Amino acid sequence: MLDQRLFIFRLKHLKGIGNKGLLLILQYKVENPEEELTAEKMSIIGRVRSSYQETFSQSFEKVQQISQENLLDFLDKYSFVTIMDDEYPENLREIYNPPIALFYLGNIRLMSREKLAIIGSRNATPYGKEMIEKIVPDLCEKEITIVSGLARGNDTSAHQAAIRHQGQTIAVIGSGLDYVYPKENWRLQQYIGEKHLLLTEYLPKTPPLAYHFPSRNRIIAGLSQGVCVIEAEKKSGTFITAQLALEEGRDVFAVPGNPLKDHSEGCLQLIQEGAKCTWKASDILNEFS
Repeated sequence: MLDQRLFIFRLKHLKGIGNKGLLLILQYKVENPEEELTAEKMSIIGRVRSSYQETFSQSFEKVQQISQENLLDFLDKYSFVTIMDDEYPENLREIYNPPIALFYLGNIRLMSREKLAIIGSRNATPYGKEMIEKIVPDLCEKEITIVSGLARGNDTSAHQAAIRHQGQTIAVIGSGLDYVYPKENWRLQQYIGEKHLLLTEYLPKTPPLAYHFPSRNRIIAGLSQGVCVIEAEKKSGTFITAQLALEEGRDVFAVPGNPLKDHSEGCLQLIQEGAKCTWKASDILNEFS
């Protein structure tokens, strides 16, 4: 088992390749456990683009130096679960492009509980916060874990409401566990990592780059049984996350708002596309039951 975890740990350090390529390499290794894979063979299996071949090869050489001792040192500070582990959530395993590993701080058992993602605009309005305060308490009472992305606005309000009402929450971030983004959430992030669950597919020391957040959003949608959208502009990250959830067969709930306001357009369009119009917790609980 340690050898398998070491192999996946090494894969996560490769450069010039995305998660889809890493999944292909891992699948090949599972089917051919005795074969020693070279950089050239891995790049073919993982379909590494020609423009990234040099970057990939250079990182491969460094990755080979990572030992079991390095892995054990890492595990002294952080924990991770791989797609090969029993603790890996089954509903996340089923999505298109599931992460090969998740790094975390906190209570990993929360991933096995019933979960609802609550997401919304970074430019939250008082109306959005009021709706979160209306919906979240009853969900917490029914022991539904609230999942969100720790972003400004509605995400932050969702985490805070879950904590305030003695519920549980999972924060999925777009950086390494040792980065805080946004900076003003440092205390909230620290608290979630200690008392709830802080989750990411990125290694420590990975900054919160812009292209990480769409990838993070697929985890939020895939991890949860349903997604509730509080406020969203059309074509925003929140709107795209909800569409991903619809494509993955998740229940999607959308809170209606003023059609004359930009932050309501996304929710209203989602309702037109099949999301359930939602303004109270019972709308969600009836579907979950």
